[in-house]
Amino acid sequence: MTEARLSFKEMCAAFDVTPRTLRYYEYIELLQPDREGRSRFYGARERARMKLIQRGRRFGFQLEEIRQWLLIYENEGDQAQMKAFVEMADRQMIELQKQREQLDEAMGELVDLRKTTLSLID
Repeated sequence: MTEARLSFKEMCAAFDVTPRTLRYYEYIELLQPDREGRSRFYGARERARMKLIQRGRRFGFQLEEIRQWLLIYENEGDQAQMKAFVEMADRQMIELQKQREQLDEAMGELVDLRKTTLSLID
């Protein structure tokens, strides 16, 4: 049985990304679709990588970090990749906590400024 492959257009629709985004991911070697002439086809490997890319982006990882992390699997296997992920996640959680603190501070300032402004309105 042959594995189902998605065309370029189907891949964009399946992952809700623009053609430009998909081309860029290929350009920076996050994805490597099969090529048949000018057509591109995405198999199970590329779909799995796309899921990981999107998850990484949602967590705030940079594309280069994601690319390096995906390379670890290819070069060193899944145990090394999982260890690298834990290290990346630890660093990212610290960064997200800093961002949360900055947002909380900005929200507090905005609330205070709003209250002050309301008190000045007749």
